[in-house]
Amino acid sequence: MSWVELVYDPNVQWVLGGTALLSVGAGITGVYTFLRKRALVGDAIAHSILPGVCAGFMVSGQKDPLYLMIGALVAGWLALLFMDLVLAKTKLKPDTVTALVLSFFFAVGIVMLTRIQHGGAGSQSGLEAFLFGQAAAMTSYDVYIYGSIALVLILFVLLFYHQFRLVSFDRQYAAAIGLPVRFIEFVLSSMTVLAVASGIQAVGVVLMSALLITPAAAARFWTDKLSAMLVVSALIAVVSSLSGTLISAQSAGMPTGPWIIFCLTLIALGSVFFAPGKGMIGREWKAFRTRRRILGENILKALYHLAESDGNFEKGRSEAEVLSIRSFRMEELRKGLRRLERDGYLVLQNNHWHLSESGKSYSRRIVRFHRLWELYLSTRLNLRPDHVHEGAEAMEHLIDTEIEALLLKELGDVDFDPHASPIPKNQGHE
Repeated sequence: MSWVELVYDPNVQWVLGGTALLSVGAGITGVYTFLRKRALVGDAIAHSILPGVCAGFMVSGQKDPLYLMIGALVAGWLALLFMDLVLAKTKLKPDTVTALVLSFFFAVGIVMLTRIQHGGAGSQSGLEAFLFGQAAAMTSYDVYIYGSIALVLILFVLLFYHQFRLVSFDRQYAAAIGLPVRFIEFVLSSMTVLAVASGIQAVGVVLMSALLITPAAAARFWTDKLSAMLVVSALIAVVSSLSGTLISAQSAGMPTGPWIIFCLTLIALGSVFFAPGKGMIGREWKAFRTRRRILGENILKALYHLAESDGNFEKGRSEAEVLSIRSFRMEELRKGLRRLERDGYLVLQNNHWHLSESGKSYSRRIVRFHRLWELYLSTRLNLRPDHVHEGAEAMEHLIDTEIEALLLKELGDVDFDPHASPIPKNQGHE
């Protein structure tokens, strides 16, 4: 079956719809789990619901999603209560307790699953798919059950958005203003259990925690705003789930969960590397541009000092003269000079570099900021004049007009720095 035929297949459309809904529920719930630093708890719940799934099957005698869901919810809550009890009554660390609960409940689930598989009941066929997920086995009844849970999760987020935000970011403040913090945390924990339980059909108990946490972690690279993070996390979860489900449906016998997590991991890695601002490549590019800008400003400052020393701002300067003022690597200096020429700050004539009008303005601005900072460090922090240069050297590149105004308000009308060098007047910067 081709990809186009697969998408238009009515049964596949049911599966895709159900997968999309449960992914949205897991994606938005996972944001609060991630922000509250409860990722390991989600993993423990995911593994702990296996005995509940098996118990639901034993009670109903068939793979009824309603019974399986009830069993999963009960098992998930028992795991949470057990963790809280052990933490309260012992001195064990949270990660130790989480590992203990995860391994114990999952081991019980494996034992129960093995017993069911050897029990002779024909209807148990396929129950092991809950380990790694098999979305292609979903029926319309399954979709209704899991989709309804996802809609409940979305509704809770919409109704309690403000309360969830306060508890996730500042629990102490939320308690101080009178919010029922323990009840809100109970609701958030219940949502986590629901989200994990609703995803077991598609992703499986082994990998469900990844669908809960990874979309939120990836979304964090794209935005700092909670509302946007919820949307981005849900979109990442949906795209990953739909992609993994289609691949699984195309390949007979291929479990869904691993393919969903594979697609999700690719998106997460893409976010880690390519997200603007916070991605590794974006951060490196920003740092590179900052280093390049600082180099150019240091060259302009050296040229200003040369012009200031003899009072001639029209005279061209050689590379050797620039090196006499400040130490640069020759290759670095030449690249910086050529870049400043392209940007219009310098003009090359007869192997000598001349400051253009915009170059004069820019270099004057840098020297002005440097000397203002030196004066501030000397007069307000009581540093000796011979100890202020390095601090001013770092801060001169970060200043803007607003900070300049605050410095002038603090220092008043000043003309000289601590070394009696004149502070250039502000004539703008092109």
